[in-house]
Amino acid sequence: MEQYSENLLYKSFGIRASGKQHSENGEIDTSSLVFIELVNYQPKYNEEYLNDLIGKGSNSWAKVPDKTAWLRQVRGGYDA
Repeated sequence: MEQYSENLLYKSFGIRASGKQHSENGEIDTSSLVFIELVNYQPKYNEEYLNDLIGKGSNSWAKVPDKTAWLRQVRGGYDA
């Protein structure tokens, strides 16, 4: 925290953490969370980055005939 010259109380930022999540119900085990770092929050919309991710994902999803049904099957009835 010593490396931040601004008052963090009035600044928006993210936190990277590592922890365990229940595979069936998706609940996060808060007792297992370990702080990794503070991340600068940058709410800027990057259309090029988003389109690149959509392009990468489209190739993989092209082979799935019913995407909604596939997601329901993978989630096992758990909707996040």
